[in-house]
Amino acid sequence: MDKTVKPTRRRVGIRWRLIIFLAAFVLLLLLVIWVFQIRLLGYFYEREKFSEMKSAAADLSDYVAADDLAARAESVAMQENLSVRVFLFTDENNAKEIATAGARPDGVLPHLSNEVLTDLYQKAVANGGAYDERMDMGFGDAPEREPGENERFRLPGMGRSETINVLYAQVLEKDGNRYFMIIESEMTPVNAIVNTLQTQFIWIALCVLAVTVLFAFLLSRMIAAPLNRVTAQAGKLAAGNYTADFKSRGYREVEELADTLNFAAREIGASDRLQKELIANISHDLRTPLTMIKGYSEVMRDIPGENNAENAQVIIDETTRLSDLVSDLLDISKLQAGTKKPEPTRFDLTALIRDTMRRYEALIARDGYRIECEITGEAIVTADRTMILQVLYNLINNAVNYTGESRRVRVTETIRNGVVRVSVADDGEGIPKEQIEQIWDRYYRVDAVHKRAVKGTGLGLSIVKSVLEAHNAHYGVESALGVGSIFWFELPLADEQTPAT
Repeated sequence: MDKTVKPTRRRVGIRWRLIIFLAAFVLLLLLVIWVFQIRLLGYFYEREKFSEMKSAAADLSDYVAADDLAARAESVAMQENLSVRVFLFTDENNAKEIATAGARPDGVLPHLSNEVLTDLYQKAVANGGAYDERMDMGFGDAPEREPGENERFRLPGMGRSETINVLYAQVLEKDGNRYFMIIESEMTPVNAIVNTLQTQFIWIALCVLAVTVLFAFLLSRMIAAPLNRVTAQAGKLAAGNYTADFKSRGYREVEELADTLNFAAREIGASDRLQKELIANISHDLRTPLTMIKGYSEVMRDIPGENNAENAQVIIDETTRLSDLVSDLLDISKLQAGTKKPEPTRFDLTALIRDTMRRYEALIARDGYRIECEITGEAIVTADRTMILQVLYNLINNAVNYTGESRRVRVTETIRNGVVRVSVADDGEGIPKEQIEQIWDRYYRVDAVHKRAVKGTGLGLSIVKSVLEAHNAHYGVESALGVGSIFWFELPLADEQTPAT
Protein backbone atom coordinates (compact mmCIF):
# COMPACT_ATOMS: atom_id res chain seq x y z
CA MET A 1 0.00 0.00 0.00
CA ASP A 2 1.43 3.33 -1.05
CA LYS A 3 1.72 5.77 1.81
CA THR A 4 2.31 9.47 1.31
CA VAL A 5 2.76 12.28 3.80
CA LYS A 6 0.35 15.12 3.15
CA PRO A 7 0.88 18.41 5.01
CA THR A 8 -2.25 19.68 6.69
CA ARG A 9 -1.49 23.30 5.90
CA ARG A 10 0.65 25.07 3.35
CA ARG A 11 2.95 27.69 4.80
CA VAL A 12 5.34 30.19 3.29
CA GLY A 13 8.57 28.43 2.37
CA ILE A 14 12.05 29.41 3.48
CA ARG A 15 12.80 30.90 0.03
CA TRP A 16 10.03 33.49 0.16
CA ARG A 17 10.59 34.12 3.87
CA LEU A 18 14.24 34.91 3.20
CA ILE A 19 13.45 37.13 0.20
CA ILE A 20 10.83 39.06 2.17
CA PHE A 21 13.08 39.41 5.19
CA LEU A 22 16.11 40.65 3.25
CA ALA A 23 13.98 43.01 1.13
CA ALA A 24 12.38 44.47 4.26
CA PHE A 25 15.78 44.85 5.91
CA VAL A 26 17.25 46.63 2.88
CA LEU A 27 14.20 48.90 2.61
CA LEU A 28 14.55 49.84 6.27
CA LEU A 29 18.26 50.51 5.78
CA LEU A 30 17.57 52.66 2.71
CA LEU A 31 14.90 54.56 4.62
CA VAL A 32 17.36 55.36 7.42
CA ILE A 33 19.96 56.50 4.89
CA TRP A 34 17.40 58.68 3.07
CA VAL A 35 16.24 60.34 6.30
CA PHE A 36 19.69 61.13 7.65
CA GLN A 37 21.67 61.73 4.45
CA ILE A 38 19.02 63.62 2.46
CA ARG A 39 16.07 64.88 4.50
CA LEU A 40 18.18 65.96 7.48
CA LEU A 41 21.24 67.08 5.51
CA GLY A 42 20.40 70.79 5.85
CA TYR A 43 19.63 70.39 9.56
CA PHE A 44 22.99 68.79 10.34
CA TYR A 45 24.83 71.22 8.07
CA GLU A 46 23.28 74.19 9.89
CA ARG A 47 24.05 72.68 13.31
CA GLU A 48 27.66 72.22 12.28
CA LYS A 49 27.93 75.88 11.17
CA PHE A 50 26.55 77.19 14.44
CA SER A 51 28.78 74.79 16.34
CA GLU A 52 31.85 76.21 14.52
CA MET A 53 30.86 79.78 15.44
CA LYS A 54 30.23 78.89 19.09
CA SER A 55 33.59 77.15 19.26
CA ALA A 56 35.32 80.20 17.75
CA ALA A 57 33.50 82.49 20.21
CA ALA A 58 34.64 80.35 23.12
CA ASP A 59 38.22 80.54 21.82
CA LEU A 60 38.16 84.34 21.42
CA SER A 61 36.49 84.93 24.79
CA ASP A 62 39.80 84.07 26.45
CA TYR A 63 41.58 86.86 24.52
CA VAL A 64 39.08 89.78 24.63
CA ALA A 65 41.12 91.57 27.31
CA ALA A 66 44.51 90.64 25.84
CA ASP A 67 46.72 92.87 23.75
CA ASP A 68 46.91 90.32 20.93
CA LEU A 69 43.13 90.09 20.50
CA ALA A 70 43.28 91.42 16.94
CA ALA A 71 45.93 88.90 15.91
CA ARG A 72 44.01 86.09 17.53
CA ALA A 73 40.76 87.16 15.86
CA GLU A 74 42.48 87.27 12.49
CA SER A 75 43.92 83.78 13.03
CA VAL A 76 40.52 82.29 14.02
CA ALA A 77 38.78 84.03 11.13
CA MET A 78 41.25 82.64 8.60
CA GLN A 79 41.16 79.10 9.99
CA GLU A 80 37.37 78.86 10.21
CA ASN A 81 36.50 81.15 7.25
CA LEU A 82 34.62 83.54 9.55
CA SER A 83 34.24 87.28 10.05
CA VAL A 84 34.62 88.70 13.57
CA ARG A 85 33.85 92.06 15.23
CA VAL A 86 34.49 92.71 18.94
CA PHE A 87 33.19 95.74 20.90
CA LEU A 88 34.12 97.11 24.34
CA PHE A 89 31.48 98.99 26.30
CA THR A 90 32.99 102.19 27.71
CA ASP A 91 29.77 102.91 29.58
CA GLU A 92 26.22 101.63 29.63
CA ASN A 93 25.22 103.03 26.25
CA ASN A 94 28.46 103.48 24.35
CA ALA A 95 30.78 100.89 22.82
CA LYS A 96 33.85 101.03 20.68
CA GLU A 97 35.10 98.43 18.26
CA ILE A 98 38.38 96.94 19.43
CA ALA A 99 38.92 94.16 16.88
CA THR A 100 37.74 93.18 13.43
CA ALA A 101 38.94 90.33 11.22
CA GLY A 102 38.01 88.55 8.03
CA ALA A 103 35.22 90.94 7.13
CA ARG A 104 34.20 90.54 3.48
CA PRO A 105 32.70 93.36 1.45
CA ASP A 106 29.81 91.11 0.35
CA GLY A 107 29.11 89.91 3.89
CA VAL A 108 26.57 91.12 6.40
CA LEU A 109 28.86 91.98 9.25
CA PRO A 110 30.52 95.12 7.75
CA HIS A 111 27.12 96.63 6.87
CA LEU A 112 25.30 96.23 10.17
CA SER A 113 23.85 99.54 11.35
CA ASN A 114 23.96 100.73 14.94
CA GLU A 115 20.26 99.93 15.24
CA VAL A 116 20.84 96.34 14.15
CA LEU A 117 23.85 96.01 16.45
CA THR A 118 21.82 97.37 19.34
CA ASP A 119 19.01 94.97 18.53
CA LEU A 120 21.41 91.99 18.46
CA TYR A 121 22.97 93.10 21.73
CA GLN A 122 19.60 93.36 23.47
CA LYS A 123 18.53 89.94 22.15
CA ALA A 124 21.79 88.36 23.36
CA VAL A 125 21.32 89.89 26.84
CA ALA A 126 17.69 88.76 26.94
CA ASN A 127 18.69 85.25 25.79
CA GLY A 128 21.24 84.76 28.59
CA GLY A 129 24.32 86.17 26.86
CA ALA A 130 24.21 84.50 23.44
CA TYR A 131 22.02 84.78 20.36
CA ASP A 132 22.18 83.59 16.75
CA GLU A 133 20.37 84.56 13.53
CA ARG A 134 20.27 83.54 9.90
CA MET A 135 20.12 86.35 7.34
CA ASP A 136 18.83 85.63 3.84
CA MET A 137 20.49 87.99 1.40
CA GLY A 138 18.08 89.52 -1.19
CA PHE A 139 16.56 92.58 -2.86
CA GLY A 140 14.52 95.10 -0.94
CA ASP A 141 11.22 93.93 -2.41
CA ALA A 142 11.79 90.27 -1.46
CA PRO A 143 9.09 88.91 0.84
CA GLU A 144 9.72 88.89 4.55
CA ARG A 145 10.12 85.50 6.20
CA GLU A 146 8.52 84.38 9.42
CA PRO A 147 10.97 84.47 12.37
CA GLY A 148 11.70 81.11 13.92
CA GLU A 149 14.14 79.63 16.35
CA ASN A 150 16.88 81.03 14.15
CA GLU A 151 15.30 84.20 12.74
CA ARG A 152 15.74 84.94 8.99
CA PHE A 153 15.68 88.43 7.56
CA ARG A 154 17.17 90.32 4.65
CA LEU A 155 19.13 93.53 4.49
CA PRO A 156 17.55 96.21 2.24
CA GLY A 157 19.55 97.44 -0.71
CA MET A 158 21.87 94.43 -1.00
CA GLY A 159 22.35 92.35 -4.13
CA ARG A 160 20.59 89.03 -4.68
CA SER A 161 22.61 86.01 -3.57
CA GLU A 162 21.97 82.35 -2.88
CA THR A 163 24.12 82.63 0.24
CA ILE A 164 22.63 82.65 3.73
CA ASN A 165 24.77 84.53 6.24
CA VAL A 166 24.65 83.36 9.83
CA LEU A 167 25.35 85.62 12.81
CA TYR A 168 26.27 84.63 16.33
CA ALA A 169 26.23 87.35 19.03
CA GLN A 170 27.65 86.94 22.53
CA VAL A 171 27.87 89.29 25.56
CA LEU A 172 30.55 88.50 28.16
CA GLU A 173 32.17 90.03 31.22
CA LYS A 174 35.96 90.06 31.54
CA ASP A 175 38.07 91.82 34.22
CA GLY A 176 35.13 94.08 35.11
CA ASN A 177 34.52 95.10 31.50
CA ARG A 178 31.67 94.17 29.22
CA TYR A 179 32.37 92.95 25.71
CA PHE A 180 30.11 92.31 22.75
CA MET A 181 31.28 89.83 20.09
CA ILE A 182 29.64 89.13 16.72
CA ILE A 183 30.76 86.28 14.45
CA GLU A 184 29.54 85.77 10.89
CA SER A 185 29.71 82.61 8.78
CA GLU A 186 28.52 81.85 5.29
CA MET A 187 26.07 79.00 4.81
CA THR A 188 25.48 77.74 1.29
CA PRO A 189 21.95 76.41 0.57
CA VAL A 190 21.91 72.64 0.08
CA ASN A 191 18.76 72.38 -2.05
CA ALA A 192 20.67 71.56 -5.23
CA ILE A 193 22.79 69.01 -3.36
CA VAL A 194 19.67 67.44 -1.85
CA ASN A 195 17.98 67.19 -5.26
CA THR A 196 21.08 65.54 -6.72
CA LEU A 197 21.32 63.11 -3.83
CA GLN A 198 17.64 62.24 -4.12
CA THR A 199 18.04 61.36 -7.79
CA GLN A 200 21.11 59.25 -7.04
CA PHE A 201 19.34 57.63 -4.11
CA ILE A 202 16.43 56.46 -6.26
CA TRP A 203 18.77 54.72 -8.72
CA ILE A 204 20.88 53.28 -5.92
CA ALA A 205 17.79 52.00 -4.10
CA LEU A 206 16.47 50.27 -7.24
CA CYS A 207 19.83 48.62 -7.91
CA VAL A 208 20.25 47.54 -4.29
CA LEU A 209 16.74 46.06 -4.15
CA ALA A 210 17.29 44.15 -7.40
CA VAL A 211 20.62 42.78 -6.15
CA THR A 212 19.03 41.93 -2.77
CA VAL A 213 16.18 39.96 -4.34
CA LEU A 214 18.61 38.08 -6.60
CA PHE A 215 20.96 37.37 -3.69
CA ALA A 216 18.06 36.25 -1.46
CA PHE A 217 16.81 33.94 -4.23
CA LEU A 218 20.21 32.31 -4.69
CA LEU A 219 20.85 32.07 -0.95
CA SER A 220 17.41 30.58 -0.25
CA ARG A 221 17.93 28.08 -3.04
CA MET A 222 21.28 27.09 -1.57
CA ILE A 223 19.69 26.70 1.89
CA ALA A 224 16.49 25.01 0.75
CA ALA A 225 18.04 22.48 -1.64
CA PRO A 226 19.58 20.18 1.02
CA LEU A 227 16.47 20.55 3.17
CA ASN A 228 14.30 19.52 0.23
CA ARG A 229 16.46 16.43 -0.28
CA VAL A 230 16.16 15.54 3.40
CA THR A 231 12.38 16.09 3.27
CA ALA A 232 12.08 13.77 0.26
CA GLN A 233 13.96 11.03 2.09
CA ALA A 234 11.86 11.64 5.21
CA GLY A 235 8.76 10.99 3.10
CA LYS A 236 10.21 7.61 2.14
CA LEU A 237 10.91 6.86 5.78
CA ALA A 238 7.36 7.79 6.77
CA ALA A 239 6.08 5.46 4.04
CA GLY A 240 7.94 2.55 5.66
CA ASN A 241 11.14 2.55 3.60
CA TYR A 242 13.74 2.27 6.36
CA THR A 243 16.62 2.15 3.86
CA ALA A 244 16.16 5.84 3.03
CA ASP A 245 19.52 7.61 2.85
CA PHE A 246 19.54 11.12 4.32
CA LYS A 247 23.13 11.82 3.37
CA SER A 248 23.19 15.43 2.21
CA ARG A 249 25.89 17.93 1.39
CA GLY A 250 25.34 21.46 2.53
CA TYR A 251 25.97 23.38 5.69
CA ARG A 252 26.83 21.80 9.03
CA GLU A 253 23.33 21.88 10.56
CA VAL A 254 21.80 20.01 7.61
CA GLU A 255 24.57 17.41 7.72
CA GLU A 256 23.96 16.92 11.44
CA LEU A 257 20.22 16.58 10.79
CA ALA A 258 20.92 14.04 8.03
CA ASP A 259 23.19 12.02 10.35
CA THR A 260 20.53 12.04 13.07
CA LEU A 261 17.82 10.93 10.65
CA ASN A 262 20.07 8.19 9.27
CA PHE A 263 20.59 6.94 12.81
CA ALA A 264 16.84 7.15 13.48
CA ALA A 265 16.10 5.25 10.26
CA ARG A 266 18.50 2.48 11.26
CA GLU A 267 17.00 2.29 14.75
CA ILE A 268 13.43 2.29 13.44
CA GLY A 269 14.37 -0.38 10.90
CA ALA A 270 15.97 -2.48 13.60
CA SER A 271 12.94 -1.99 15.83
CA ASP A 272 10.64 -2.99 12.98
CA ARG A 273 12.65 -6.12 12.31
CA LEU A 274 12.72 -6.91 16.02
CA GLN A 275 8.98 -6.46 16.24
CA LYS A 276 8.45 -8.89 13.39
CA GLU A 277 10.86 -11.34 14.99
CA LEU A 278 9.09 -10.89 18.31
CA ILE A 279 5.75 -11.75 16.77
CA ALA A 280 7.25 -14.74 14.98
CA ASN A 281 9.05 -15.96 18.12
CA ILE A 282 6.05 -15.54 20.40
CA SER A 283 3.90 -17.29 17.81
CA HIS A 284 6.43 -20.14 17.79
CA ASP A 285 6.56 -20.37 21.58
CA LEU A 286 2.79 -20.33 21.79
CA ARG A 287 2.20 -22.73 18.90
CA THR A 288 4.63 -25.39 20.10
CA PRO A 289 3.13 -26.04 23.54
CA LEU A 290 -0.40 -25.63 22.22
CA THR A 291 0.32 -28.24 19.54
CA MET A 292 1.74 -30.60 22.15
CA ILE A 293 -1.19 -30.05 24.51
CA LYS A 294 -3.65 -30.66 21.70
CA GLY A 295 -1.76 -33.73 20.45
CA TYR A 296 -1.41 -35.41 23.83
CA SER A 297 -5.01 -34.58 24.73
CA GLU A 298 -6.26 -36.23 21.48
CA VAL A 299 -4.05 -39.25 22.14
CA MET A 300 -5.39 -39.58 25.69
CA ARG A 301 -8.94 -39.26 24.33
CA ASP A 302 -8.74 -41.57 21.34
CA ILE A 303 -6.25 -44.27 22.31
CA PRO A 304 -7.10 -46.59 25.20
CA GLY A 305 -4.35 -46.87 27.74
CA GLU A 306 -2.69 -43.53 26.88
CA ASN A 307 -4.57 -41.68 29.59
CA ASN A 308 -1.67 -42.01 32.00
CA ALA A 309 0.34 -39.82 34.35
CA GLU A 310 3.26 -39.40 31.91
CA ASN A 311 1.11 -37.89 29.16
CA ALA A 312 -0.72 -35.75 31.71
CA GLN A 313 2.63 -34.45 32.98
CA VAL A 314 3.58 -33.37 29.44
CA ILE A 315 0.35 -31.41 29.22
CA ILE A 316 1.02 -29.87 32.65
CA ASP A 317 4.60 -28.93 31.67
CA GLU A 318 3.53 -27.27 28.43
CA THR A 319 0.69 -25.48 30.22
CA THR A 320 3.19 -24.25 32.81
CA ARG A 321 5.44 -23.00 29.99
CA LEU A 322 2.52 -21.11 28.45
CA SER A 323 1.70 -19.61 31.84
CA ASP A 324 5.33 -18.58 32.36
CA LEU A 325 5.47 -16.97 28.91
CA VAL A 326 2.30 -14.97 29.52
CA SER A 327 3.55 -13.95 33.00
CA ASP A 328 6.88 -12.78 31.59
CA LEU A 329 5.19 -10.79 28.86
CA LEU A 330 2.93 -9.20 31.43
CA ASP A 331 5.84 -8.43 33.77
CA ILE A 332 7.97 -6.80 31.10
CA SER A 333 5.03 -4.79 29.79
CA LYS A 334 4.31 -3.49 33.30
CA LEU A 335 7.96 -2.67 33.92
CA GLN A 336 8.43 -0.80 30.67
CA ALA A 337 5.12 1.02 31.09
CA GLY A 338 6.11 2.04 34.63
CA THR A 339 3.01 0.53 36.26
CA LYS A 340 5.06 -2.06 38.16
CA LYS A 341 7.46 -0.30 40.50
CA PRO A 342 10.02 -1.74 42.92
CA GLU A 343 9.09 -2.03 46.59
CA PRO A 344 12.50 -1.76 48.28
CA THR A 345 13.26 -3.67 51.48
CA ARG A 346 16.53 -4.38 53.23
CA PHE A 347 17.62 -8.00 52.73
CA ASP A 348 20.66 -10.27 52.60
CA LEU A 349 21.67 -10.58 48.94
CA THR A 350 24.35 -13.19 49.76
CA ALA A 351 21.79 -15.46 51.43
CA LEU A 352 19.45 -15.00 48.46
CA ILE A 353 22.21 -16.12 46.05
CA ARG A 354 23.01 -19.19 48.15
CA ASP A 355 19.32 -20.14 48.35
CA THR A 356 18.99 -19.73 44.58
CA MET A 357 21.98 -21.97 43.93
CA ARG A 358 20.39 -24.77 45.99
CA ARG A 359 17.38 -24.75 43.66
CA TYR A 360 19.63 -25.67 40.74
CA GLU A 361 20.93 -28.83 42.40
CA ALA A 362 18.39 -30.99 40.52
CA LEU A 363 19.53 -29.57 37.18
CA ILE A 364 23.16 -30.18 38.16
CA ALA A 365 22.44 -33.81 39.11
CA ARG A 366 20.18 -34.60 36.12
CA ASP A 367 21.90 -32.89 33.18
CA GLY A 368 25.50 -32.70 34.34
CA TYR A 369 25.79 -28.90 34.57
CA ARG A 370 28.47 -27.38 36.79
CA ILE A 371 27.11 -24.27 38.47
CA GLU A 372 29.81 -22.82 40.68
CA CYS A 373 29.35 -20.08 43.25
CA GLU A 374 32.09 -17.81 44.59
CA ILE A 375 31.18 -15.36 47.36
CA THR A 376 33.44 -12.93 49.22
CA GLY A 377 31.77 -11.30 52.23
CA GLU A 378 28.16 -10.67 53.18
CA ALA A 379 26.15 -8.12 51.17
CA ILE A 380 23.10 -6.37 52.62
CA VAL A 381 21.21 -4.29 50.05
CA THR A 382 18.00 -2.29 49.82
CA ALA A 383 15.94 -3.33 46.79
CA ASP A 384 12.85 -5.24 45.72
CA ARG A 385 13.73 -8.78 46.82
CA THR A 386 11.32 -10.51 44.42
CA MET A 387 12.57 -8.56 41.43
CA ILE A 388 16.25 -9.17 42.24
CA LEU A 389 15.47 -12.90 42.61
CA GLN A 390 13.89 -12.75 39.14
CA VAL A 391 17.11 -11.12 37.81
CA LEU A 392 19.24 -13.91 39.32
CA TYR A 393 17.06 -16.65 37.83
CA ASN A 394 17.05 -15.07 34.38
CA LEU A 395 20.82 -14.50 34.29
CA ILE A 396 21.57 -18.06 35.46
CA ASN A 397 19.02 -19.57 33.04
CA ASN A 398 20.53 -17.54 30.20
CA ALA A 399 24.01 -18.82 31.10
CA VAL A 400 22.70 -22.41 31.26
CA ASN A 401 21.10 -22.04 27.82
CA TYR A 402 24.23 -20.68 26.14
CA THR A 403 27.14 -22.30 27.98
CA GLY A 404 29.47 -24.48 25.94
CA GLU A 405 30.22 -28.18 26.04
CA SER A 406 31.79 -27.77 29.46
CA ARG A 407 28.32 -26.97 30.82
CA ARG A 408 29.99 -24.71 33.32
CA VAL A 409 28.34 -21.63 34.85
CA ARG A 410 30.04 -19.39 37.42
CA VAL A 411 28.17 -17.08 39.80
CA THR A 412 30.40 -14.57 41.59
CA GLU A 413 29.68 -11.97 44.26
CA THR A 414 32.31 -9.32 45.05
CA ILE A 415 32.16 -6.28 47.34
CA ARG A 416 34.20 -3.16 46.72
CA ASN A 417 33.89 0.50 47.74
CA GLY A 418 30.40 0.11 49.18
CA VAL A 419 29.06 -1.67 46.07
CA VAL A 420 28.26 -5.35 45.53
CA ARG A 421 28.68 -6.81 42.05
CA VAL A 422 27.01 -10.05 41.02
CA SER A 423 28.42 -11.72 37.89
CA VAL A 424 27.14 -14.76 35.97
CA ALA A 425 29.62 -16.23 33.46
CA ASP A 426 29.31 -18.99 30.85
CA ASP A 427 31.78 -20.75 28.54
CA GLY A 428 29.68 -20.35 25.41
CA GLU A 429 30.47 -18.98 21.96
CA GLY A 430 30.35 -15.36 23.04
CA ILE A 431 28.62 -12.35 21.51
CA PRO A 432 29.91 -10.21 18.60
CA LYS A 433 30.78 -6.70 19.75
CA GLU A 434 28.32 -5.01 17.38
CA GLN A 435 25.42 -7.07 18.80
CA ILE A 436 26.03 -6.58 22.51
CA GLU A 437 23.62 -3.63 22.82
CA GLN A 438 20.85 -5.61 21.10
CA ILE A 439 20.86 -8.69 23.30
CA TRP A 440 18.76 -6.89 25.89
CA ASP A 441 15.86 -6.63 23.42
CA ARG A 442 12.94 -9.02 23.52
CA TYR A 443 13.62 -12.35 21.86
CA TYR A 444 16.88 -11.17 20.31
CA ARG A 445 19.04 -14.12 19.26
CA VAL A 446 22.74 -13.69 18.45
CA ASP A 447 22.53 -16.37 15.76
CA ALA A 448 19.26 -14.92 14.43
CA VAL A 449 17.73 -18.43 14.58
CA HIS A 450 14.98 -18.98 17.11
CA LYS A 451 15.98 -21.55 19.62
CA ARG A 452 13.68 -22.76 22.32
CA ALA A 453 15.31 -22.12 25.65
CA VAL A 454 16.22 -24.96 27.96
CA LYS A 455 14.84 -22.85 30.76
CA GLY A 456 12.85 -19.61 30.59
CA THR A 457 10.79 -17.99 27.86
CA GLY A 458 13.33 -16.01 25.83
CA LEU A 459 12.40 -12.76 27.55
CA GLY A 460 14.83 -13.09 30.43
CA LEU A 461 17.43 -10.46 29.50
CA SER A 462 14.75 -7.94 28.60
CA ILE A 463 13.21 -8.45 32.05
CA VAL A 464 16.66 -8.12 33.64
CA LYS A 465 17.21 -4.81 31.87
CA SER A 466 13.81 -3.41 32.90
CA VAL A 467 14.18 -4.49 36.55
CA LEU A 468 17.70 -3.08 36.95
CA GLU A 469 16.79 0.20 35.25
CA ALA A 470 13.80 0.49 37.60
CA HIS A 471 16.33 0.20 40.47
CA ASN A 472 18.74 2.71 38.81
CA ALA A 473 21.36 -0.04 38.99
CA HIS A 474 24.45 -0.40 36.83
CA TYR A 475 24.57 -3.48 34.60
CA GLY A 476 26.33 -4.78 31.55
CA VAL A 477 27.94 -7.65 29.72
CA GLU A 478 31.53 -8.54 28.81
CA SER A 479 31.97 -11.04 26.01
CA ALA A 480 34.60 -12.46 23.70
CA LEU A 481 33.98 -14.77 20.76
CA GLY A 482 34.96 -18.34 21.54
CA VAL A 483 35.50 -17.56 25.23
CA GLY A 484 32.08 -16.84 26.69
CA SER A 485 30.11 -14.04 28.30
CA ILE A 486 29.88 -12.43 31.73
CA PHE A 487 26.66 -10.68 32.67
CA TRP A 488 26.82 -8.47 35.77
CA PHE A 489 24.91 -5.95 37.83
CA GLU A 490 25.77 -3.74 40.80
CA LEU A 491 23.81 -2.55 43.83
CA PRO A 492 24.93 -0.21 46.62
CA LEU A 493 25.28 -1.74 50.08
CA ALA A 494 22.50 -0.80 52.51
CA ASP A 495 22.79 1.25 55.66
CA GLU A 496 24.00 -1.08 58.41
CA GLN A 497 21.62 0.39 61.01
CA THR A 498 18.55 -1.24 59.44
CA PRO A 499 18.05 -4.98 60.18
CA ALA A 500 18.03 -7.32 57.15
CA THR A 501 15.04 -9.52 56.30
